[in-house]
Amino acid sequence: MPVVPDDVRALIRDHGVGFCVQRSPTRVFSDAEFAAAGATIADDLPDCPIVMGIKEIPPDKLLPNRTYVLFSHVIKGQPANMPMLHRLMELKCQLIDYERIADGEGRRLVFFGRFAGLAGMIDTLWALGQRWRHEGVENPFTDVRQAYQYKNIEHAKADIAEVGERIRQRGLPEACRPLVCGFAGYGQVSQGAQEIYDLLPVEMVSPGELAAVPLAANACFKVVFHEKHMVERIDASSPFELQEYYNHPERYRGQFYTYLPHLTVLVNGIYWEPKYPRLVTRELLRDLYRRAGPPRLRVIGDISCDIEGSVECTIRTTEPDNPVFVYEPDTGRTCDGVDGEGPVVLAVDHLPCELPVDSSTYFSQSLKSFIPALARADFSGPLADSGLPRELIRATIVYHGALTQPYRYLEQFVKE
Repeated sequence: MPVVPDDVRALIRDHGVGFCVQRSPTRVFSDAEFAAAGATIADDLPDCPIVMGIKEIPPDKLLPNRTYVLFSHVIKGQPANMPMLHRLMELKCQLIDYERIADGEGRRLVFFGRFAGLAGMIDTLWALGQRWRHEGVENPFTDVRQAYQYKNIEHAKADIAEVGERIRQRGLPEACRPLVCGFAGYGQVSQGAQEIYDLLPVEMVSPGELAAVPLAANACFKVVFHEKHMVERIDASSPFELQEYYNHPERYRGQFYTYLPHLTVLVNGIYWEPKYPRLVTRELLRDLYRRAGPPRLRVIGDISCDIEGSVECTIRTTEPDNPVFVYEPDTGRTCDGVDGEGPVVLAVDHLPCELPVDSSTYFSQSLKSFIPALARADFSGPLADSGLPRELIRATIVYHGALTQPYRYLEQFVKE
């Protein structure tokens, strides 16, 4: 349920919007709380013309002529979700995707990104502590818990701030020096992750300064990578140009191999499509782990979590109760936990669920203003005449069972 009970109550009171909430024994807000807010509680939603969820819905659960509002994860042509998209089209449904609700300049208005970053960084620090402990190194991060084990984000922040204070007073163990954490990307996900890491005594360095960080430095370093650091122009006679990279990624190649050997932790928060060069390839990891001496890299916190995407060794996703695996560069195999020859990979693909109250409340607040217009919309005629605000029109991927003009490129993926 993407709307929390307090907002359900306000929307019923102020706008007369009716809500029917499907029963759930696992939701952080109980059925009783939604009922107290004025919603009807039901086992199924057969009579609801608009169905709002969070993640993808199995194709066999879809009903005809409905309007579905959710994170569909289809805009890249993701193969796993093409059956769902095909079924929505067959059933003459509407599909509105939260990921595409944006203002006129393309800035997203409804998102979980910051909370994915917050939870992802907490879990990444937990994984780092577990890996070092497995190596026999007593370290301050063994006291960090996974995000879902804290009652809220403030509780987690207070705990990590205590770890930071301990590092200020006692320093890092010699085997952990220097701790260098790199953040790929600078959007909402990266900002959320940095918000957690900045609770430690952090020294900021630029990518160009990484090689000069002293090997025995008793400090936590932070480096943020932008596109110009991750790729280089194949034709070196012209400089990097961001818009050209977006329009013509084939003119660029990855150059992250120059930075990865200097990182203890990599946190990945970039948007990626197959047309772009990868950040970390399997070949790069093989080369790194075949060098003399153990690599510095311990953990990859892949918050973006694209399977074999920007971080190619993310070959599967994980769950909060089994959140990490070790990727073995020589064999390409993975083993659960932190034991193995290779980096520990955190690949939980629904990280905001680990901070359920905070992330749900924030998401509900950002979505709340669109719900009255959505409830009043008339889907019987053309999309332009539906009464939807422009932000929701732009986010409509399927209307009356057909892909809307901005998303017709998905036809080839649906056919495949």
